[in-house]
Amino acid sequence: MKIPSFAISTFAVVLVLYLLIVGEALLLPLVIAIALWYLINTLAAVFAKIKIGAFQFPSIVCGLTSIFTFVLLIWGLINFLGGSADDVMQVIPIYQENLIERFQNLPLVVVSAFQDQLLTDWINLPAYATSVASSFAGILASGGLIMIYVLFLFLEQGNVDQKITALFNTSGSEDDVRKIISRIRNDIQKYISIKMFTSSLTGLLSYTFLRIVEVDFAGVWGLLIFLLNFIPTVGSIIATIFPAMIALAQSDGYTLFILVLTGIGVLQMCIGNILEPRLMGNSFNLSPIVILLNLGLWQYIWGIPGMFLCVPFLIILTIILSHFPRTRPIAIILSSDGRLRVPDDAVFEQFNMGSGGAGLLPPSQDSNKD
Repeated sequence: MKIPSFAISTFAVVLVLYLLIVGEALLLPLVIAIALWYLINTLAAVFAKIKIGAFQFPSIVCGLTSIFTFVLLIWGLINFLGGSADDVMQVIPIYQENLIERFQNLPLVVVSAFQDQLLTDWINLPAYATSVASSFAGILASGGLIMIYVLFLFLEQGNVDQKITALFNTSGSEDDVRKIISRIRNDIQKYISIKMFTSSLTGLLSYTFLRIVEVDFAGVWGLLIFLLNFIPTVGSIIATIFPAMIALAQSDGYTLFILVLTGIGVLQMCIGNILEPRLMGNSFNLSPIVILLNLGLWQYIWGIPGMFLCVPFLIILTIILSHFPRTRPIAIILSSDGRLRVPDDAVFEQFNMGSGGAGLLPPSQDSNKD
């Protein structure tokens, strides 16, 4: 790549990152609206597959049922959190004092002043609770704007095919663009479906376990574990440690702490390290270190909402980059083992031949790897 071209690309990346940070108030509600719009359409497609004999529900009925389902879910979530938030915020300071007292009584070979400062910095439950609450409050405050975006997305979705044809038909790349869009839709749908299943299973089993061992606010922690499992790597770790810290704060001894840490940890390992990889297979093939760096980047850009959106963004970016010869090496770097699924097109055959095939698989091998 030539230096001027590299400089232009670097400038474009920096400009995009700057605009994402500066335009958070406008862009984040739009992205959330696109996610809701996509999920509603996906659920509507599921309803459309339901058949009762020869009868099949009309598309308008499936769409309205999907919208109504999401409205009920969001309404129930808001009511549940609203009813529990006050009680949780009242006991959080008590938990904070109990935790600091517990750790101060441990035989730590450190300077007392440093120990106190370390505990104050790392064990700050009120600050963590306030941060999470402010993130949800910010999303709710943008609820009106999000709903407007969703409405206009539904109004526009009928014209998407016509726009794609008008934009790319003359250049002969319409089929390639539709392939990219189709693969993005299928991969994101698979990722969300699997994560929804595994996160729901983890949250439900964790809630049941926490209720059995009598941890306070088991429903809130179960919901929090469900949500945290959508955050890659770091989310499952936090979802294991946080309930254990709550158990330590509410009990007198260390038995409940060890029990919760072990129980939730086993659940996370079995579902996150055994079940989920088997369900996903090699479909996404993303590098773990790239996922972790991407998580930190989007956390810096958009905070907690960015952490939930980072993996879908990375999937979309990798798919797009893998379809263009000049950017395909970047997609290979983002992948776990360098094996990409790309369309069996002549342009990629020429690219592979021109590059000597170094580090690249034949298109037929890539396209068969799921």
